[in-house]
Amino acid sequence: MIEPPLYLSADDVRRALPMSAAIAAMREAFTQLSNGQVTLPPRQHIAVPDEHGVALVMACHSAAQKLFSLKFITLFDQNRSKGLPLIQSLVILTDGTTGQHLAVMDGAALTAIRTGAASGLATQVLARPDAGIVAIFGAGVQARTQLEAVACARSIGTAYVYDPDAAAADRFAAEISRQLNLPVERAASPKDALENADVVCTATTSSSPVFDDGDVNRGIHINAIGSYRPDVTEIPPATVCRARVVVDHRPSASEEAGDLLVPLKQGLITESHFHTELGEILAGKAKGRSSAAEITLFKSVGVAIQDLCAAARALENARRLGLGAPMQTAP
Repeated sequence: MIEPPLYLSADDVRRALPMSAAIAAMREAFTQLSNGQVTLPPRQHIAVPDEHGVALVMACHSAAQKLFSLKFITLFDQNRSKGLPLIQSLVILTDGTTGQHLAVMDGAALTAIRTGAASGLATQVLARPDAGIVAIFGAGVQARTQLEAVACARSIGTAYVYDPDAAAADRFAAEISRQLNLPVERAASPKDALENADVVCTATTSSSPVFDDGDVNRGIHINAIGSYRPDVTEIPPATVCRARVVVDHRPSASEEAGDLLVPLKQGLITESHFHTELGEILAGKAKGRSSAAEITLFKSVGVAIQDLCAAARALENARRLGLGAPMQTAP
C-alpha cells in the first residue's frame, strides 16, 4: 500500500528542524554539491512586475540520497501592506527510486531555517574561532534565523541589529533576546553595528550597500544572503575586493550574485576572485581563512540542494516525532 504524502505546516517544520540539525543538513548539501552528486537545473524566474512580485521554481536531484525536491516560492513586495507574508512557498520531497511523493511542507519556514543554517555552517568554517560579537542587518524572518545559526556556530556574547525601521529593530532585539537568551541591542547606525563586530549577516531587501567599506574591521566574517539578483547589492564593492570570497555554488553566483557581479562588471575583480565553493572547503579541496586579519565573505544566493537536504532531515525527524498530517489522495 502506498502511504500518502505527509504535510508539514510551518510549525511542524520548525519543530522537526532545529538549527543544529539544519546546519548538519547544510554540511551534507554543500559537500554533495561540490562532489558532483547533485543535478541542479537553473532557478526559473517568473516576474509579474504589475503586481510587484516574482515566482521562483527550484528543482533538484540528489544521487547520494536518491531524492528529488521541488520548491515553488513567491515574493510580493507589497504583501506587508496587505497583511500578508512577503515570502510564501511549498516544497515537495519525492523518492528518487520510485517517484513516490513523500512530503509537502511549508517552504517559507524551511527556506528561512536552511538559509540561516548555511550562514551558520559558513561561520563555523570561516569565522575566527574567538568571534563573539555579531552585527545583523535587517530585522525580518531571515535575519532571525541568521542570528540563531551564528549563535549555534560560535559562542556569541552580544549581537547588534540595524534596520532603517527603528521600531522593527527594537522588536527584533526584544524578541530574539528572549528566544536565544542573548543580549541583542538596536544599533543607531550601520557604523555603530559594525564597530566591534566579528561576524556580520546581511539579510535585507536593499538594492544598494547597507554599510560603508571604511567601517569594516579586519578579521571580520560576513554572511551575505539578501541579494539574489544580478543588479542588487548589499555589500560595498570595495569590501568584496579585499575579502576572501566563498560562494555556495559557482554557476549560481555567476548568474545571480549582484554583490559579486557588480564589482565584476566594474572591472574591480575577476571571476577567479569568487571561484571557491563552501563545499570544496568542507571536502578539503580548498582552503578557508588564511589569517586572523583576513576578511572572509560567504555569498549565498540559495540553491535547491539546500531545500532537499533540509526537507529530508525535517521529514525524518517529523516521522520520529509524530508530526504532520497525511494528505488525502484520490482513490
